[in-house]
Amino acid sequence: MVKIGDIELSDFPLLLAPMEDVSDPPFRALCKEQGADVVYTEFISSEGLIRDAAKSVMKLDIYEKERPVGIQIFGANMESMLQTIDIVERSKPDIIDINFGCPVKKVVSKGAGAGILKDICLMESLTAEMVKRTNLPVTVKTRLGWDHDSIRIVEVAERLQDVGCKAISIHGRTRAQMYKGEADWKPIAAVKNNPRMHIPVFGNGDVDTPEKAALMRDSFGLDGCMIGRATIGNPWFFKQVKHFFETGEHLAPISMADRVDAARRHLQMSIDWKGEKLGVFETRRHYTNYFKGIPNFKEHRMKMVTSDDAKDVFAAFDEVLESFGNHQFS
Repeated sequence: MVKIGDIELSDFPLLLAPMEDVSDPPFRALCKEQGADVVYTEFISSEGLIRDAAKSVMKLDIYEKERPVGIQIFGANMESMLQTIDIVERSKPDIIDINFGCPVKKVVSKGAGAGILKDICLMESLTAEMVKRTNLPVTVKTRLGWDHDSIRIVEVAERLQDVGCKAISIHGRTRAQMYKGEADWKPIAAVKNNPRMHIPVFGNGDVDTPEKAALMRDSFGLDGCMIGRATIGNPWFFKQVKHFFETGEHLAPISMADRVDAARRHLQMSIDWKGEKLGVFETRRHYTNYFKGIPNFKEHRMKMVTSDDAKDVFAAFDEVLESFGNHQFS
């Protein structure tokens, strides 16, 4: 059994990665229903929280049905990050996760996210002080290094563990790679195989089939995997992986009725949480994957992703079920 602090998980837990504008409460709820063992919020700016920025504060919303749930924060200023701990604790998450891996320029330029990989001592001291500030388990998500010539992830993971980090999730790319090329899991396995490591080591990057999740478990020996992009419009991915683990076979394709039901529920929960305008807009990114592989679907997809009126989107779902209800997914 894998444990994050005192939180007991399965022997190879599947974690929903924090994704900007994706892993919000409605999507997390769907993923949880489909087998995600731990879910994480979108990453939240420490500076935004201490300024009481509405968008940052809204991301603190969590619900009982999500647990265990982690709130992920990012920043590079010690005082801001410590103040953020106090704010985050009021939402009563199960885990506080620090983002040391986001590669986007607007985050990195402030020395946060993957930018902190240029200053391992600051990375260590930030983690140490945040651990001291809270009784909640503090975990870290990071990358292999800033670039190929600065990969020190075995040392970095050991140093973070030694200052109290309770688990580490590692994306198998450097910041320089962004999301290009293939993720390299070998350095993550080297962290796990370090005889001094005793906290869970989770792999991240390119887990987009059940077979890859099994490879991460069986060939690389990791403690679990954090899954991101493969879940967008496909919250069933967790269920598919667990079915493969149990049977060695692929789960039967998700039916059209189930896809329409999930899309409908997703949209309704989004509207209930953030209002119609944002709910309609921010759920659009999922529809292509919900209905991927259907021939002659462009007209219906365009209705879903261009309408600003929820009634029109719900009507489009009804049309899809009526027109493609018998479609067989492969």
